[in-house]
Amino acid sequence: MELPLKVLVTIVLPKMGLDNGSTATLMLPSGLITSYKAPMWHGSTVELLHTSVSEGDDGEAVIQGGVSLALNYEDDNEVPWSPSTWVLRDIRGNSKDSIKVELISRDTDNMVETRHIVTLGEDILTSEISVTNSNSSPLQWTGSIISHLTVSSPEATYALGLEGSNFHNVPPFLSNFGIIPSDLDEENDSEISQLWKQMGLKGIYTCAPRFFTLIDRIIYGYPNPQSEQADVKHCGRRNSVVVGRDGFDEVYMYSPGSSHEIYGEYSFICVGQSTLLKPIMLGPGEVWRGSQHLHNPNM
Repeated sequence: MELPLKVLVTIVLPKMGLDNGSTATLMLPSGLITSYKAPMWHGSTVELLHTSVSEGDDGEAVIQGGVSLALNYEDDNEVPWSPSTWVLRDIRGNSKDSIKVELISRDTDNMVETRHIVTLGEDILTSEISVTNSNSSPLQWTGSIISHLTVSSPEATYALGLEGSNFHNVPPFLSNFGIIPSDLDEENDSEISQLWKQMGLKGIYTCAPRFFTLIDRIIYGYPNPQSEQADVKHCGRRNSVVVGRDGFDEVYMYSPGSSHEIYGEYSFICVGQSTLLKPIMLGPGEVWRGSQHLHNPNM
């Protein structure tokens, strides 16, 4: 198993890779998953996550998108805390079957512990979290595992399997790594945005099945790995990602619409396994576990 470490300023990147070509990249100390490349039916690997890099106020690089945790805790004293700095606790597995990277974050009093276990399998990327309350008082928290899944264009993408779920129209969920267009108000008035609202791809689903499928109907066939030319016979072929969850009762979904240029900064679907409408209460000494699964059925 080869796990090279690359240092960029104060950020460490453990890169995971399997023999079948699946790879994932994880940033520290932010805990942001910036890449998940999966093998596809056409013989190449495809990036399934969408990220963007911009310049911050101090000239530093700001990376958003990918897969991240956005968790907000509050105790009886109404003191809020969010895990934002992660420490590498363990790496295990092998390049043939799977690789696991375990991260840990604690509050200043070491009373609330959050663990994030990222597992790369041959056809799946799993983000599992556990929250332990060591306080003598209850802990209330809300949040989500937020994933930005890249798509060819919003018009070519639809969700299959959420029929019959309860839908709640809510504003976009703001998080440290979330990508939200600066012209959101203008976007909400666009014709395409109205279409997205009608399709129900903007809000929170409850009573939803544990698994559903996001299907991206490819408009321009993928290139043949043996040639620089597009493989015409594969034009119109569909790629898909099966999204699963454990522990979470809600599914958050958001798209910025497509008034922006296709293949540009906003060609993604944001999916979150969440507890935003109904907070989770943890009693003293209790542990809560939940997870998200991004399954690649396109091999």
